[in-house]
Amino acid sequence: MAAAAGLVATLMTAGPAVATPDPGDKPTSTPVSKSDEAAAEKAIKSGEIPDPDEVVHSDNIQHLANIPKETLPGLNTDLAFQGKYAFAGNYDGFRIFDISNPKAPKTVAQVLCPGSQNDISVSGNLLFLSTDSSRSDNSCSSVTQPATEKNSWEGIKVFDISNKAKPEYVASVETACGSHTHTLVPKRKNVYVYVSSYSPNVTFPDCQPPHDGISVIKVPRKAPQQAAVVNFPVLFPGSGPDGGGNPGGPTNPGVSKTTGCHDLTVLPSKDLAAGACMGDGILFDIKDPENPKVLDQVQDNVNFAFWHSATFNQKANKVVFTDELGGGGGATCNEATGPTRGADGIYDIIGKGDKRKLVFKSYFKIPRHQADTENCVAHNGSIIPVKGKDLMVQAWYQGGVSVWDFTNSAKPKEIGYFERGPLTTDAITIGGSWSAYYYNGYVYSNDIAKGFDVLKINDRRTDPARWVRLSELNVQTQPDYFD
Repeated sequence: MAAAAGLVATLMTAGPAVATPDPGDKPTSTPVSKSDEAAAEKAIKSGEIPDPDEVVHSDNIQHLANIPKETLPGLNTDLAFQGKYAFAGNYDGFRIFDISNPKAPKTVAQVLCPGSQNDISVSGNLLFLSTDSSRSDNSCSSVTQPATEKNSWEGIKVFDISNKAKPEYVASVETACGSHTHTLVPKRKNVYVYVSSYSPNVTFPDCQPPHDGISVIKVPRKAPQQAAVVNFPVLFPGSGPDGGGNPGGPTNPGVSKTTGCHDLTVLPSKDLAAGACMGDGILFDIKDPENPKVLDQVQDNVNFAFWHSATFNQKANKVVFTDELGGGGGATCNEATGPTRGADGIYDIIGKGDKRKLVFKSYFKIPRHQADTENCVAHNGSIIPVKGKDLMVQAWYQGGVSVWDFTNSAKPKEIGYFERGPLTTDAITIGGSWSAYYYNGYVYSNDIAKGFDVLKINDRRTDPARWVRLSELNVQTQPDYFD
């Protein structure tokens, strides 16, 4: 497959696009009631929330730059970093920025390769993209096709980025139920890719229940065209037809049934991983990357609806799990939803070795109420590396970017923020920060609708992080910042 002509990516520069984005991968807008519309307009008029598109931030945050979308009109998604480059995913492909001057990022390349959600990561000369929408084939000119058709394709795409201006599509690997997200476990000669996917269906030939594990792909660095699935470890063993994960409703009303994982974060320096798996949170050992071993499994059937992502602190004695209540499309940062739903859950890790356990400590949610027309919920963030402190920057969709402190697991608090006013007041229009990550002294945010933002934090609590420099960062592959 890697040698097939269909693997050639469409590279886009200043000229017109050769291919066209997939209409099925564009943002959607859902009208709200007249009362919600009136409430949003009243909150804006009173100054409770910003005007539409107005930029507001705390005194310790500077907004240095915004680069709007250009050739790729789809939803902006995740970010990865390498040297002076930032790699920004988009439902229609990906974009590479030169961030050597954070105040004026420059576009190096834009690649049209539709396939939601194009979760992105890099390792050495390789770039990885996740495709989690059923496609007609594995090429960058594919179109949507029903998952009920056996020849439909979903999975991982691999690009060679030796030349950042001209990425080359070199390999693909089909995985069961596609690849919603993926996480790298880099080794010297190989890169292991943990593929998270979910929602099997008996009518999908390549996505059959029970789907209670992850796909593990082994990618030889010098021969990525030989990439292949080497294992499918079962993380939720059980005797029933759906495995041993959370059964969801009606047993646990309002909670997602576990049929796979949404996102995994690994901490290679500690041989640890944390999984956010729909109705479950898990902690597991990855000493043998092809055969991860579950250490503990937890549930929150009161306040968590959908376990979405995980972040370790540097000491590996805490994990922050996020709950994506409403799937990222709901207005859940309002008074009606409250402070414990659609929030972060902070867990301490206690014990040693195979006896380590996750112990719940508290919730964190941004204290700034958003309009009922703003999609807002906990989403992707990263550690801000300061010794002796547990600090994090995090995206909240239209809730913006939050900087917060969870050094005291029981009493987290926000210490800075950046946000825009609602995109619209008569509908929930999907937008806001998808990912907000700290990299080499700056915060980079990929806004779904508004483009690529660069922020700077000026705060004595975070200032020591400016001296920490990385040559590469995939946030779901957490580095040892102080090694």
